[in-house]
Amino acid sequence: MFVDRVQIEVAAGDGGRGCKSFRREKYIPLGGPDGGNGGHGGSVILKAQAGVDSLAALAHRRQWRATGGAPGSPANCHGRAAEDLELLVPPGTIVIDETTGIVLKDLATAGDAILAAKGGAGGWGNLHFKSSTNRAPRQTTPGEKGESRRLLLELKVIADVGLVGRPNAGKSTLLSRLSRARPEIADYAFTTKSPMLGIVAVSRDRSFVLADLPGLIEGAHAGVGLGHEFLRHVERAGILVHVVEPAPMDGTDPVDNYRAIRAELVLHDPALGARPEIVAMSKCELPGSDEARARLAVETGRDVVAVSAVTGQGLDRLLAAIVAQLDRA
Repeated sequence: MFVDRVQIEVAAGDGGRGCKSFRREKYIPLGGPDGGNGGHGGSVILKAQAGVDSLAALAHRRQWRATGGAPGSPANCHGRAAEDLELLVPPGTIVIDETTGIVLKDLATAGDAILAAKGGAGGWGNLHFKSSTNRAPRQTTPGEKGESRRLLLELKVIADVGLVGRPNAGKSTLLSRLSRARPEIADYAFTTKSPMLGIVAVSRDRSFVLADLPGLIEGAHAGVGLGHEFLRHVERAGILVHVVEPAPMDGTDPVDNYRAIRAELVLHDPALGARPEIVAMSKCELPGSDEARARLAVETGRDVVAVSAVTGQGLDRLLAAIVAQLDRA
């Protein structure tokens, strides 16, 4: 199950209480205070780790709490400090304070981490308060309370290249031909309901990550068709490959479809309008695809790559264009 948005509550452990104790040994009538300090409570840490590709592991549980520190003991024995609770998330996860809406950290790469909730410090035992004027202190302090926080975690898939376009434009089939990914492929719209990633091997020492992003429709920037959920992932793609089909099943015009998707990208984030883009006409084995490609080339003012995931036509040319664009980035 692919999960890209979860709300959780994290709570660090409380510090252990300090100990009140006095040394009692034979032949040492005035042993003095010997109460140890409490241990520190465990903290909650969010860490991005390669290989984790979804927030599903955190979705089944609302509250995550670290353990508290152990109390101090006699003979100046400090309490055991609690272990930190480490929650693993995919690279590309944005950590947001749900109460304030402030972005705490963007865990963009593997190894990035954030201290989500700090554990409480251990309390002082009565030995800590011993002084020349206070030879037999009886005061201790409780451990500090651990921090707690409500967090919103949003995953934005990180890919070198993202496939965008209308539903059923042929993006999933194209991904399956260029990589070993096996997305669901069917002849109905919105087959892809979550991003699919594939590794495209260009040569023995060259590869890139290709993402099949769910199809967009007009009004996506306003949430139509779960547009916000889909557009969030487009922001992370370094290069966009805009896939346009020559003869849509709904009878719409391919050039109008291209304009509509471009408009949705810009309305969602103006920076996407300046993102490097390669335009590909899919299903070029169909009659009338040459004419549609020529019209689209005039509209975009650039060369449109004709590809067919069925026959393999144009796939090498598309790969060459992607690699050239990656080299310029």
